[in-house]
Amino acid sequence: MNQIQAIFEKTIKEFVREKTVLFWTVTWPILWVLLGCFAFTGGAPREVLPYVRGAVTIPMMVFALMMAGMANIPSSIGNDRERGLLSKLKSMPVHPWEDFLGRFLGLLVFSCAAVVLVGVVGYLVGARVSGSAVDGVLSCGFLLVAMAASAGIGMVIGTVIKSVQGATMTGVGISVVSAAVSGVMVPYSILPEVLRGFARVYPLSSVNSSVIYLMIGEEFTGYNPLTVEQVTVTVVVSLALFLGGLIAYSRFSWREE
Repeated sequence: MNQIQAIFEKTIKEFVREKTVLFWTVTWPILWVLLGCFAFTGGAPREVLPYVRGAVTIPMMVFALMMAGMANIPSSIGNDRERGLLSKLKSMPVHPWEDFLGRFLGLLVFSCAAVVLVGVVGYLVGARVSGSAVDGVLSCGFLLVAMAASAGIGMVIGTVIKSVQGATMTGVGISVVSAAVSGVMVPYSILPEVLRGFARVYPLSSVNSSVIYLMIGEEFTGYNPLTVEQVTVTVVVSLALFLGGLIAYSRFSWREE
């Protein structure tokens, strides 16, 4: 437990100190919330404008989770590799799952803080939702699913890409491109048919649509993402990505150092 706590504290400190991490995970989504709420919602009727801004804010909260997992985790792994910390762990009574759990808990706390900050900024510029308390709890569950998927992808990136800069920018690139083509950064309704299919199975975009559906309504998602089939696929794919990241990191990164 002491090892997990030490890795957790180290991960949090790295995230807070790293300017690149703070920019992509916090500043960038907030800038998009401000831009979206003021530049892209001018034609919306006054009575629905708060919910339109809410539909702008929620995707940026999900995007913050994507960046935290896909870019920050690889950056953390790369930093540890360059400092020789992964080599030291091999000679210490530390198991790979303890290292992974410490990193994930650090990611969880940092991501929650980033999501709250983005949400608060959205609220301050007029974003509102109409979901109930139960819908809010369900939405938090979906966001945890998204966090697990992002962490898994980030672990794979950190395992495959050895350099800090390369791993970080690969994570940023995957986050931005996948968000753009899956309906996170653009409305699902304007996606071509082939990308709509991808948006339904890609867990991050599915979670995004699910949270918007719960907290605002179907008119802002373009379809119902809460069918049994889609929810099942979202959870199963997210768990597969999470476990795949854990296995890849444990077998090919942590043990090879």
